[in-house]
Formats: sequence, structure tokens, C-alpha cells
Amino acid sequence: MTTQPRTRDFVNGNVSFWHRQAGMPTPRPSLPGDRRYDVVIVGAGYTGLWTAYYLKKAQPDLQVAILESEFAGFGASGRNGGWLSAEPPGQLRRYAAQHGWAAAVDFQQRMFTAVDEVIDVCAAEGIDADIQKDGLLHVATNRAQEKRLREHLPALRKAGWGPDDLIELTATETAQRIRLGGGLSSQFSPHCARIQPAKLASGLADVVERLGVDIFEQTRVTEIRPREAVTAQGTVTADYVIRATEGFTAQLKGAKRVWLPMNSSMVVTEPLPADVWGQIGWDSAELVGDGAHSFCYMQRTADGRIVLGGRGIPYRFGSRTDDGGNTHRVTQEQLRAVLRQYFPAAADAALDHAWSGVLGVPRDWCASVSVDHTTGLGWAGGYVGHGVTGTNLAGRTLRDLVLRRDTDLAQLPWVDRRVRGWEPEPARWIGVRSLYVAYRAADRQEFGGAPRTSPIARVADKISGR
Repeated sequence: MTTQPRTRDFVNGNVSFWHRQAGMPTPRPSLPGDRRYDVVIVGAGYTGLWTAYYLKKAQPDLQVAILESEFAGFGASGRNGGWLSAEPPGQLRRYAAQHGWAAAVDFQQRMFTAVDEVIDVCAAEGIDADIQKDGLLHVATNRAQEKRLREHLPALRKAGWGPDDLIELTATETAQRIRLGGGLSSQFSPHCARIQPAKLASGLADVVERLGVDIFEQTRVTEIRPREAVTAQGTVTADYVIRATEGFTAQLKGAKRVWLPMNSSMVVTEPLPADVWGQIGWDSAELVGDGAHSFCYMQRTADGRIVLGGRGIPYRFGSRTDDGGNTHRVTQEQLRAVLRQYFPAAADAALDHAWSGVLGVPRDWCASVSVDHTTGLGWAGGYVGHGVTGTNLAGRTLRDLVLRRDTDLAQLPWVDRRVRGWEPEPARWIGVRSLYVAYRAADRQEFGGAPRTSPIARVADKISGR
């Protein structure tokens, strides 16, 4: 058995496999100078694109522009694992602590319906994003993970996951869907669909452009001020300036500690032959995750590949980001080892591409949406890795807030949520890197046979605030 992936046609970085597969977009023109709009959105990822889409649908005469430093879908929106999942972008117990459980449950129900909202919009607007709604499996691959899944179930029921929303499966029932190495049991939710992330981003960008939204690419915003977005090409003034920069927020002046840019890395195999899929037994398009602390997430692509992701090197000093998506060799090897562990039949499959991207993490690990009518400043983000669906709900929420609509969405518990910033350096770097060393150590203990959650992980959870 080889110890390194075969390298024929292997690509490292270059944004992501998703863009390589769909075709790298031709950048749109940059901002030609000072401009005036009703609403300017900073960032052409899912948050910015959905916000523009719903604003123009609600009020077609609204003048809306999006400013993007690279091209639409360049960030997490074009690099993620393709999980259109109803998992909330934050911890419902924390939203409930401020607003009560009824509000938290309503938030969860909105996430359930947001999955179908995205699917319906794509169908109506002709966006082909390889969408297939076959649900989500969280598989326990050791005894500690299995115990943790079961212990967490009552909290999920309290948060609105009913018996039809989350179904416990035995080892036999799990193997009927997928034969994951070490799989003991699982929990299945029907509220999840596979997507091709870059196709969704580029398709949505084309749609909002047809609606009359101006998208200026290759235009980096350096500072956001009340009713102004400042770039090297000019300043855009607007009644509302919406920050939709997620993992790149720290690059803005004065925003270094707002959201931590957490790195996640992925690899994708070559297309697998039918006999390998037969051994794996993954016949549909369920999204799959394990129960490890250094969580692993997987997709079967429309063209028959396995995409597999995990944290890799989670954080770079000073909230720096690697824009090109290059992935360290050690991270590639770690992900290759997970592929072999979970899919022995695919152990010798070539890896075609490795890439990385950043997601935004607030200090309390809970996303937020806000609009201040006094300053005209607004934002949405901090999705902690659950943004594919969350961005759609955020876009509709921002629409209602900007248009001053008194709706149920405007009352959701993530609206106007405030949280303290991350610690300054070097404490931030030392803390985050130490936490993930601890989580990996905890995973080693648990895969080694520990019957319950490692004490190391419990301590790390308390320190991190997860």
C-alpha cells in the first residue's frame, strides 16, 4: 500500500477543486471610482449574494452593489464541504439563555425550512449546483463517540429535533447506507442536501447580476465606516453598508479580533470505480460526518468521488489567511490517513486536489446578524462552519432588517447578538493551537479504546467556550 497519494494531475490550492471542476470564473470589472448606492455589500460570498438577491426581489428599484476583493465565491462559499445542512450556525443553548427555548426552537425550525428554500430558489432561477437531498449521517466510529451521540440526543430533542428530524440508526442500519470503517451507529437527518459549492456561488452571482445588482470584483475594501466602504479604487457611499466577509473579516481595519479565521482543509479523490463504491455501499448522496473532536466531513460527489475535510492547521498567527488555499503536506497526509481508515476500499485511490479555506468563528461560537439604522452599518456571519444554509437565512433576515420589516425573521435570537472579541496575540495563537493539540490527543485516546469522552476534550471545551 502506498504511503503518499499519487500525484498525476494533482493540484494543491488554486482556490479549490470545486472551482477547478466548474471552471475558474472570468473576473468582473473592478470599481471604476466613487459611487453612491442604497445598499453596498462587502463580500460576494453566499451571505452577500443571498442578501442582494432578497433585497432586489423585495424592492426591485433598490440600488445595490457588491464589492469583492477577488471573485464571487472565492472564499468559504467556493471551498466548503457542500453540506446544505439544517445544523444551526451556533449553539442553541446560548441563544436560549438570552431569548428562551421557544426562540431557539423557532430558529432551528427556520434552519429546517431554509434547506428547502435554497433548493427551491435554485430550481426557480435555473442554478445547477448538483443538488441532491438525501440527508445527513453522523457516524460514531468508536465507543466514546457513540456514547457522546446518545448523551447529546436529549438536548437536540429539546432544541426542536423531533423523531422525524433525527433518527437513531444501529450499526446494521448504518451499514445499509454506508460502510464506514469502525462505524458503530449513527444519527440520520433528512434535512440536508449535497451541493457543488462553486456552482451555487457562481450561479447565484449571475442571478443577482441579472436582477440589476452591480458586482465589482478585484476590489478590496480596506475599511468600513458609517455609510461608507473604502477601497483603493474609490469610496462607495450608501444608506446601508453590510459586512459579509466571514473568515476574511480580520483583514478589515479595526476588525482583527471580531471573528477568528479558522482554517479547514479538504482533499478529493479521483472518480472511483463501481466495484469500490460497491464495497463502500454509499449508493446515495448522504453527507457524512464522524463524531471526532477534530471533526471530519465527507461528500460523495455527483461524478463519483469522495471529498473529505478536516481542520488541518486550524489557525495562523495574527489571523492571517492563505488566499490561494495551499494545503501543507502534513495535512494532506492526515486526511489521506482518515480516508484509508474510513474507506479501506479506496485506500489506493489517487488524490486529485487538496485545498484549504477559512471560516469565521466568534468568541462565543454563535453567528449573528445586525443592522444599525443610525450608522447604516450591518453584518452577518460567524457561522462556525454551518454557513451554507445559514447564509440563506441571514440574507432574508438582513433584507427584513434593512427594509425595516417587523417580521418573525427580524426577531430571531441571532439578531443584534453582541459578543466580546478574541484575545490579542500571542494569546490567541497559543490558545487555539493548544486547543487543537488537545482535541487530537483526545481523539487518539478515544480511538485507542476509551469508553467515554476524553477528559482532555472536556477541559478543552470549557477553555474554548464551545
